[in-house]
Amino acid sequence: MEMDSSSKAAALELFDVGPCEEPFRLGYLVGRKFSSMIQSRAAADLVLQRQLLPFARTPQAEPLIQAICSANRQRFPAHWEELLGTAEGSGVPVLHIILLNFRKEILPFIPKEETTPQKEAAADDDDDDDDCSDVLVVNDSMAIAAHNEDANTALLGHTYLVRARLPNGASFTAYTYAGELPSCAFGFNSNGIVRSTTFLSLLCMSCCGHKMTTNMSQAFTLNSVPPRLEEIIAGGIGRNLISRDLLEATSLEDSLDRICSCNTAVGHSYNLVDVISRRILNVETASKNRFSIHEVGKTPFFHANMYLHLQVEQVQDENSISRQRRAAQLSAESKSAVLSILGDSADEKYPIYMTGPTLYTLCTALIDVDERTVSILQCNPKKGDVSYVLPIC
Repeated sequence: MEMDSSSKAAALELFDVGPCEEPFRLGYLVGRKFSSMIQSRAAADLVLQRQLLPFARTPQAEPLIQAICSANRQRFPAHWEELLGTAEGSGVPVLHIILLNFRKEILPFIPKEETTPQKEAAADDDDDDDDCSDVLVVNDSMAIAAHNEDANTALLGHTYLVRARLPNGASFTAYTYAGELPSCAFGFNSNGIVRSTTFLSLLCMSCCGHKMTTNMSQAFTLNSVPPRLEEIIAGGIGRNLISRDLLEATSLEDSLDRICSCNTAVGHSYNLVDVISRRILNVETASKNRFSIHEVGKTPFFHANMYLHLQVEQVQDENSISRQRRAAQLSAESKSAVLSILGDSADEKYPIYMTGPTLYTLCTALIDVDERTVSILQCNPKKGDVSYVLPIC
């Protein structure tokens, strides 16, 4: 059943905030601005209500949640204060905000009960499904990263854009899920701070053949990946905190450092866009500080929700496999062709562009390196109807 796209188009609001000297204040202002939306999301989120909260009230959950809070508060004290501010500003209990932000780090450890057909049918509504698709290409005529932001239909009408100015003069813009830190989806910043070369730049030179740039405006998109339970570390660093930190990276080198040096609990895939050097990297990560870097070139690179170059034991996701197979059949010779890939729904069971009943493409982001813009489309991208054109400068 296809839903009316107008419901999501009306939901996306851009909020300018800052500069705020205290991170708590930044979170508080965002939480207060979108308090009704955050409260609505928390009340309607079946994963939160039926899985995360019941588990959080059990004795076996206490050490896991305490370990997550301790590790992430220690590693990212400023972002942790921002999270607390979001809870205070929105009027949603801190525990609920923590569970929303760390759902990927907690869900694998919730005991799976024996299921009956009736329970399985009910569980389908509670699955923490989120699937995204990206097409990346860098050639003589274009350098673009195009991204479908897919999520459970419960997220419709529960997202917004945050454009924050920071005390140091930098700024970021991030597509944000209600109640979560910016951004578990995509975002970009404007920075001009110089950092010295480190081991990671030498690593990138050896694997990619390029010298790192130290002045940049950066953008990124994200793809979830499904590692097996044994690949997940209990009480590690959360992906929402890492991606929030990534919004303040000052160079491509710094971005890699922030991604690869964290003891992440669950793996992730990052598409890093360096506007200054006209480069795009796909970085796949896993627990125990494992990562792999792929430099995008003339051959179009499609990424769904499975590891492609980092060797990790992962769940075989038929949805991702089908989207990967379909994308390989389509042309990506122009921006319009790339948007057509992300708007493709030829596979009725596993379309690239999703319209329900469980998963929905909330929006499409087109990052154009040469034009230095991020365009956001809230309907099928094949139509070309743009809701926002945001400059990266």
